[in-house]
Amino acid sequence: MKYIREDKGMTLIVKSVTRLTLGFILLYGIYITLNGHAGPGGGFAGGVIVALSFVHIMLAFGKEVALKRLRAWLLRVSIGIAALIFLYVAVIRSSFVSCPVFSTEVIIPLCEMVIVGGGLFAIFIALVLLSKGDKDAE
Repeated sequence: MKYIREDKGMTLIVKSVTRLTLGFILLYGIYITLNGHAGPGGGFAGGVIVALSFVHIMLAFGKEVALKRLRAWLLRVSIGIAALIFLYVAVIRSSFVSCPVFSTEVIIPLCEMVIVGGGLFAIFIALVLLSKGDKDAE
């Protein structure tokens, strides 16, 4: 006898808690990113927290709802733009040309957060889409 769980997400309580805590988790990830110079944290730690908030959405609401709302092309474009900005600021900073538009203490950790968070979430999506349970259900 096979028990196949339909991917409709979790209960109403889990969905409600996710709706309430999602903003706080994202805000905490940004806080960790921007205050990494003063304590533990930085772009990598903030990116992991942001990625875990998106994983939280997928676990609570199911993969169909999460993938419908979080577009793959948007993820790729945001990672690409963050990587280009990161590279541009790093080149400006290494060539000793001052640029008042970009503050490297803010831009580089934020770009690192987007790159790490988007990359980890993309890895999680790939693992979910290639899971053994989905192959057995087909």
